[in-house]
Amino acid sequence: MVAFNLPLVHTYQVSVPPEVVLDALGDATRRAIVERLSAGPLPVRVLADQLPVSRPAVSQHLRVLKEAELVIVRVEGTRHLYELNPSGADAVRDYLDRFWDTTLSRFAALARAEAAHHDASADNHEET
Repeated sequence: MVAFNLPLVHTYQVSVPPEVVLDALGDATRRAIVERLSAGPLPVRVLADQLPVSRPAVSQHLRVLKEAELVIVRVEGTRHLYELNPSGADAVRDYLDRFWDTTLSRFAALARAEAAHHDASADNHEET
């Protein structure tokens, strides 16, 4: 039998498309819920007390955030605590990183072209 000592590579599979996450975050109430959950887990009751919407409305918003994998629910006895999913924004981050990488590459190419143009202009002024 052959044993291999391969390094452990962490991979994850994004199961929610970025547009689902972006749609979920497109609502001001859901963004307010995400902001409040960034401080730690909270039950629906506390979220409803902190927001200008009813408890059923908060539950509906939490359902959308859960479907977008932005929040997870943890059951402690009879309480359901909602908390941010640490990898919930991965789909959006990956989506935006593609554009960011392209934008940085274009900016670097533009900066190189501008520097080359500036150097050529400086050489022309020295010759005259």
